[in-house]
Parts: sequence; C-alpha cells; structure tokens
Amino acid sequence: MCVADKRRLSDHREDMQEFIISHEAAIRLAFFAGVFAIMGLWEFKAPKRALALARAGRWSANLAVVALNTVLLRLVFPGAAVGMALFAERQGWGVLNYIECPEALAFVISVMVLDFAIYLQHVMFHALPLLWRLHRVHHADLDFDVSTGTRFHPLEILLSMVIKFAVIVVLGPSAAAVLAFEVLLNATSMFNHSNVRMPAPVDHCLRWLVVTPDMHRVHHSIEEEETNSNFGFNLPWWDRLFGTYRHAPRKGHTEMVLGIQAFRDPLKVDRLGGMLTLPFIGNVSGEAVNRGL
Repeated sequence: MCVADKRRLSDHREDMQEFIISHEAAIRLAFFAGVFAIMGLWEFKAPKRALALARAGRWSANLAVVALNTVLLRLVFPGAAVGMALFAERQGWGVLNYIECPEALAFVISVMVLDFAIYLQHVMFHALPLLWRLHRVHHADLDFDVSTGTRFHPLEILLSMVIKFAVIVVLGPSAAAVLAFEVLLNATSMFNHSNVRMPAPVDHCLRWLVVTPDMHRVHHSIEEEETNSNFGFNLPWWDRLFGTYRHAPRKGHTEMVLGIQAFRDPLKVDRLGGMLTLPFIGNVSGEAVNRGL
C-alpha cells in the first residue's frame, strides 16, 4: 500500500471514529426503540403464548431497569465498550492491532469472538452460584416477551461490561465492530425473547443463522435440563458446537412453565424493587439451574 493510500485509510478511520464517538448513544437508542417497537407489534398481532400477567405492569418494571442500567453504565463507564475499543486501538493493544488483517475480515472476526465470549459468560453466570444470584433476575420473569430481553440486574450489567473490556483489550477490535456487535446483540436479544409466532419451517431455517424465539424460550423453562441449554443470544452455532443445544421443550412451547421454581410471586419478581433485591434473597444451593452444566 502506497503512502497516499495509507494516509487516506488513516483519515477514513479517524472520520469513522469521530462519527462513532459523536453518535454512539443515538445509534444504540434508535436501534433499541425500533426493534422493540417492531417486536412488540409482532407480539400483539401474532403471539406464541398467552401472557400470564398484564403487559403494562411487567413492561414498566422491565423498562425501568433498562433506564436504570443505562444511567448507571454511563456514570461508571462513560465510554462503555466503544470507548474501550478506541482506547485499546490508540494504545496498540490486542491481537488485531498487532497483525495485518483486512478490515472486513477483522470486523467479522471481532463480532464472532465477542459473541463467543458472551456465550461463555452466559454459561458462567449459570454455573457459578454467586453469578447466578445476579442472572436469576433475568430468568425470574414469569412471562417471556420482548421486554424480557432487556431485563438484567444492574450489577450483572456492570460485570458484563468489565468482561467485555477484557475481551476488547486482548482482541483489539475496531470501535465500529464493537458498536455493530453491541447493536446486534441488543437487537437479537429482543428478537429471541419475543413472544411471537412464526411458521415452523421459517424457524427451522433461521435457527441455523440466528437464535430464534422458539430456540431461546427453551432456556427460560422451569425444568433443569431445559434451562441448562440454548445459552446463545445471537449466533446459534456455539450451542450446537459445545453440546448445549436443545430443539424444543418437553411439554411444548405453549404448555411449558417459565421462570424459576423458587420465585413465583409477581410482586417479588416482576416489580422493580423485587428485581433489584432478588440477588440478595435466600440461597441458590437448591436451585436446579446451578447443576448439570
């Protein structure tokens, strides 16, 4: 590559970085609002299951924890994952900053590695009792719809960001790749948690490319062996590769029971106060989800 081409490439990267820094929050918010609205409308028009609880109460609580998490993340980690990617690039940290690699290939590698890290993180949050205390807030939802995909305890969100920082420092992905991954992960999480009905042949084809609602709903079953399966949020390949894939729940999607056996009171699991205090209630030794991994 000649000097002029290198200069143009450097200028292009700087322009891209400036755009990302200036518009990262707006891009994330736009995709969040758009996907949430689309999936919410789909749920209303073609629901897979009848909801056990009123949508208004659950959505207000689940979206309240989203707002809390967003504010908390910006206070603790102002630059979030994209900021860490920019910092790592400027310091020359990470494998991809040490090797010559076409930008398109590096972009794909970055998204796939970050997604694999999230899969491993998800398994870890189920396997370790201390981490399960945090993650059970997500699983304690008595229904399963688009808002469930946004429902995570603030401490889990902060810890997840620290894990992403570590992966970014080791891998060295571009800020654009990290932003794309964050947007994709958020969008697919809302998609695969949605209470939507789609033709079986469509689901069968899609689940080779992305985690579908029918695939991920199995993971929210009250049954131990079903909860310990289908950990993927975005790409479905890791479950198939590592033997954690399960095609369908034993009782079928409309008859399966969702949630956690020990937490069945809506006032405790589907209200903001209950969600925030849930990690500190009781013990986890008897909860089936922590066994069989």
